Amino acid sequence: MKFRKNIYLFIIGVIGFVLLESAVNEYVAEPMTKEKLGSILFEEKLLSRDKTISCASCHIPSLGFADSTKVSKGVFGRIGTRNTPSVMNIKFRPYFFYDGRAATLEEQVHFPVNHPDEMDFSLREGANRINKLDKYRKYFKKIYGKLADSANITNAIVSFEMTLETEETEFDNWMQDKPNNMSESAKRGRKLFLNPKTKCFECHFSPDFTGDDFKNVGMFDGKTMKDVGRFTITKDSADLGKFKVPTLRNVAKTPPYMHNGYFKTLKEVIDYYDDPLKLLPNAINRDTLLNAPLHLTEQEKIDLEQFLISLTDKKVYK
Repeated sequence: MKFRKNIYLFIIGVIGFVLLESAVNEYVAEPMTKEKLGSILFEEKLLSRDKTISCASCHIPSLGFADSTKVSKGVFGRIGTRNTPSVMNIKFRPYFFYDGRAATLEEQVHFPVNHPDEMDFSLREGANRINKLDKYRKYFKKIYGKLADSANITNAIVSFEMTLETEETEFDNWMQDKPNNMSESAKRGRKLFLNPKTKCFECHFSPDFTGDDFKNVGMFDGKTMKDVGRFTITKDSADLGKFKVPTLRNVAKTPPYMHNGYFKTLKEVIDYYDDPLKLLPNAINRDTLLNAPLHLTEQEKIDLEQFLISLTDKKVYK
């Protein structure tokens, strides 16, 4: 009898614990916000024509919201023409994509959805799809007071992307006298980065290590490398071979590098900038900053790489 009573009390206790845990989880559950909805839509494959591609298919969180391939695959296995740029730290950028075709974050959302080699769809069509799902009808009515449409889908995704700011790096902690593991090599690399010898800071300045400008770094000759870059938008011959200067935050997470994914590692990138005339001696419209070798030592190259690694976000997107 006593044994049965103990079993009974044990079962009651387990049931009570489960109910309590459920109630606590429901209480502390993250409320639905524009940002949260945007993060869900960022991974929603229904926004592509064949339902196989989402924003996150190419902008992978663990890879600094970039991709690990030279160019990404889109719907129906179609291949793009440029390397996937990161969508981190884009909150304050004045334009987007390598050629700067989008002037706002809202435009930036639409281009990949509409592009035939990426998602080959429209947000209007996407809204029709997701409005058939109870969860999305619930989410959009709660946040926007109406069902999903092109405008509020865009707003939600933009709201999410604006949260993707680098929060904590070894470099930032070191600069702010917070606990850090900034190596001596990285510290030397930072000095070298700022040194006129390397010219890195000529293009990669500001808190996000970008000048928000377009540069021709010698990777266009009209023959072996034919992407005209910014010229596609402006039709100005001075912009031939120019591409948007990217942020260097989280750059260690985003190989391969350059607009065409030409370099597999940071070391290869540094080797290239050490002597940019080697790859394409007859590059067209190359920026004058790259008209002569830097003559970096092997240790200096290592130090620069360690500094770039120190710009990696510690807290998120593992």
